[in-house]
Amino acid sequence: MLRRLLIILLPLAFVLVAALGVPLGTVVAQQRTQEVYVDRLNDVGRFASLGDSALDTGRAEALRMELERYEDLYGIPVALLDPSSDVVLSSGPGHEIDDALARPAMREVLSDALAGFRPEPPTAVWPWEDDPLVLAEPVGRDSEVVGVVVLVSPTDGLRSAILANWGWLTLLGLVPLTGLVAVSWPVSRWVLRPVRRLDAATAKIADGDLSVRADEVGGPPELRSLAASFNAMVDVVERSLHRQRAFVSDASHQLRNPLASLRLAVENLAPFLDGPAAREAHEDAVEEAKAMNRMLNALLAATRLESFSSAEPVDLDSVLGTRLDRWRVLADERGIDVRTHVPEGLRLLEPPGGLGSVLDELMSNAMRLSGGERVVLRARPGDMVELVVGDDGVGLDGEERTNALRRFWRSPKHQNVVGTGLGLAICAELVQAAGGELHLEPGLPRAHGDGYGLAVVIRLPKAA
Repeated sequence: MLRRLLIILLPLAFVLVAALGVPLGTVVAQQRTQEVYVDRLNDVGRFASLGDSALDTGRAEALRMELERYEDLYGIPVALLDPSSDVVLSSGPGHEIDDALARPAMREVLSDALAGFRPEPPTAVWPWEDDPLVLAEPVGRDSEVVGVVVLVSPTDGLRSAILANWGWLTLLGLVPLTGLVAVSWPVSRWVLRPVRRLDAATAKIADGDLSVRADEVGGPPELRSLAASFNAMVDVVERSLHRQRAFVSDASHQLRNPLASLRLAVENLAPFLDGPAAREAHEDAVEEAKAMNRMLNALLAATRLESFSSAEPVDLDSVLGTRLDRWRVLADERGIDVRTHVPEGLRLLEPPGGLGSVLDELMSNAMRLSGGERVVLRARPGDMVELVVGDDGVGLDGEERTNALRRFWRSPKHQNVVGTGLGLAICAELVQAAGGELHLEPGLPRAHGDGYGLAVVIRLPKAA
């Protein structure tokens, strides 16, 4: 998060400095260009005035010497042209003048100058352009233009000066950027520290630890307020969850004694009942009392399982080692064959309350409810370890498999079988709490070839 914040802020700072520096650099280049242009314009204006006198009097030697001394002193060639653009006087051999006159853009400049107009001054000379600064000044006035003075000024010094100014501007711009970079790291850490702590607290709460609270002390006021609101929300959720569990537990405990007394009283009515109808009603009442007792026991067990808060790593071999013999004894009593296909050394995250409790419930369901002859437990390794408890019993259709994960739902096929409809739903919730998933699929093929049983598929994260 800190890296992403810096990746966003620092480029924005560079863009802001560039947005200020580029226009300023442009202004500097234009200003230095104008200074040089005005200086050269004064020189070429003076030569135009001298050229006018020289052409009027026919004495051009003094002007020639003046032009030569100017080029010797400043290294800037100057030439006097007649109205036909031929060179009348030149400060030197004239190579720079010839090169300048050979350019297509120079024709328009000379035409304007011969028409008595001074060409437009340049906007700016850029460091990456090596063209000289060319000035053309008409000799004479209005329609009496008798020649043009052309000055070809090299721009090496001007471009170097502009680059130097830009360098100083860059250094001045780097000072605040360096300060911003130096300050942004600790400031960003200070701002994001409460966010990281809040994220860590959220992760622990998602794992079921409702005792964790966010830090309300460090960071900006807005984040401290967010942490306080988060803690208040967790307090409300924790109180509500505790009240819910306490209600289920207390209600179950409080109902156990009246229910036991009711069952005893109903059973004691047996000697006083006459007739088949009365005895049948008495048996139904006893069975309903037993079903209510089983329901209370299931609610208490669910409350205990939901009180566990986190998933822990576990060796599958150790879980099976403590339960496999018991499963086989229970299966032998019902004439069911239990088989396992589990690779050794699998280690995975067990659901809150223990993987053994979940497998106990699934194996018990397969033995009690399937009515089949086989129960197979398979395990497939991977990043998500897959456990499959399959049977070849009566099975469930697609709609029933969807409903079977709801609490208190029971298939019409199992209405006369002991059960509460809570076990499978609670197992699914516990598996999800460990970061896994539980779903139902068609199971083993039936012996008579008339369909498939039921398979409960659990996928849990692999543990290191």
